[in-house]
Amino acid sequence: MDEIAKPDQLLEKLAADLEQLLDQRNIDDPLMVGIHTGGAWIATILHAKLGLSRPLATLDISFYRDDFSRIGMNPKVKPSSLPPQVEDKHIILVDDVLQTGRTIRAAMNEIFDYGRPASITLACLVDRSGRELPIQADVIGQHLHLQGNQHIKLNGPEPLGFIVT
Repeated sequence: MDEIAKPDQLLEKLAADLEQLLDQRNIDDPLMVGIHTGGAWIATILHAKLGLSRPLATLDISFYRDDFSRIGMNPKVKPSSLPPQVEDKHIILVDDVLQTGRTIRAAMNEIFDYGRPASITLACLVDRSGRELPIQADVIGQHLHLQGNQHIKLNGPEPLGFIVT
């Protein structure tokens, strides 16, 4: 297993890389959307670091998952808070750990229910192996190689920390 950097270090890298990417793409007024729960914690910090003007939005993708018939409904479903119109907006979608790609697919499905964004930029704190869908992050804090039976989870929000099982 790779050594895992501290979340604060990864957030600094993520913020700097995201700022550079937005500048390269000439995106100056994006809408940041954090996926509950860990992605929302990360998005809150990134939103402040980047000084974004649009209010932070959040998604709970529980109803959009393709596996809830197998694993059951999340007992702690939270409401999503997206603006009523995402049409032609540049969106920064933030999650804590990218593994299979299914959470991101579900988040994009929910976003498209609100309208067709101009673009979606994906920022993830950790990218680990195990992709099941062809989804990749645009900005990553750290690539992490874990054994097939290992999992990583972000705990928080204060303090942020990783647990590997």
